[in-house]
Amino acid sequence: MAFIITDQRLGFPSIDETSTTQADIELGTIVRAEDPTYGAGEFIYLEGVASTAIGSWVTYNQDDNTTALLAANAIGPVAVAMSANVASQYGWYQIGGKAVGLAAASYADNGLVYATATAGTIDDAVVAGDRVKLAKGASAVDTPSTGFAEFEIQRPFMDDATAA
Repeated sequence: MAFIITDQRLGFPSIDETSTTQADIELGTIVRAEDPTYGAGEFIYLEGVASTAIGSWVTYNQDDNTTALLAANAIGPVAVAMSANVASQYGWYQIGGKAVGLAAASYADNGLVYATATAGTIDDAVVAGDRVKLAKGASAVDTPSTGFAEFEIQRPFMDDATAA
């Protein structure tokens, strides 16, 4: 992926960059960027959490713009990490467009998205309350590469509800 920020503002780090210091932009800043393969997307600048890998699914807290790896019973907005943005680091997370994220071995094309027992990874196995809403699979696992799948996301979230 080679997303390029299209917003007219100087000083933004590249979408795939991780930094040990916060860039000269506010946490929670949202930008649009374009990729020749995946098209346009939306990204939010957040603080990382331990064990984050490229493609990790996270929930984030809008009060302080921190992240937590997606897990069962999570509540809040969801995003996909664009870099290995671990604790005490800063980087971009995708919240809109066609994203590439970590997926369980059996994930099927066009599947719904659910949190799993493996933090930061999703599956299409139905688990009451753990569905990531406003996210849908756009490929089976291992497309575009091993352990990843493509997704269509539009500011996804989890609410720990038992019904859609």
